[in-house]
Amino acid sequence: MNQAVEQDPLLSTDFIKEMVKQMRAVDSYGTYDGWPVERILAPYVLTKEQRRAIPVIGDPDEVLLARIKAFYNAIASLIEKECGLMAIPMINITHEGFGRAVITVGKLVVMDRTLRDVHRYGFESLSKMKDEADKLLSVALGLVGKYPEVAGL
Repeated sequence: MNQAVEQDPLLSTDFIKEMVKQMRAVDSYGTYDGWPVERILAPYVLTKEQRRAIPVIGDPDEVLLARIKAFYNAIASLIEKECGLMAIPMINITHEGFGRAVITVGKLVVMDRTLRDVHRYGFESLSKMKDEADKLLSVALGLVGKYPEVAGL
């Protein structure tokens, strides 16, 4: 793992480290022990060809739902780390794969995402996943900075 981190600076970012932490947290059987970072996060990478191969209609399984929760948990954890206030992710997805992900800080909603077709959930690369997380984190921290009295409730 250390050699891979030296080769790719992306793998040493706070977000990727947090994602690995979140994925290991849902690995109750220790399956990921000894796995490199790329292998642990590989299920998040879904190329356009792979996405096209997945049927338009499908039901998400528990493993996929756990991955989605890990992604938003990682973002909430980074929000908390940056602003020092507790960030709570709430994810509600129907059995058909539609729903919403919300992160609150105090009484302030700092992120609200509509989720559709989650059985096709993924990113073109780990870099794209990090970019998406950075955008969400930036907006969330901006809202906390703009409304600190609501975030502190």
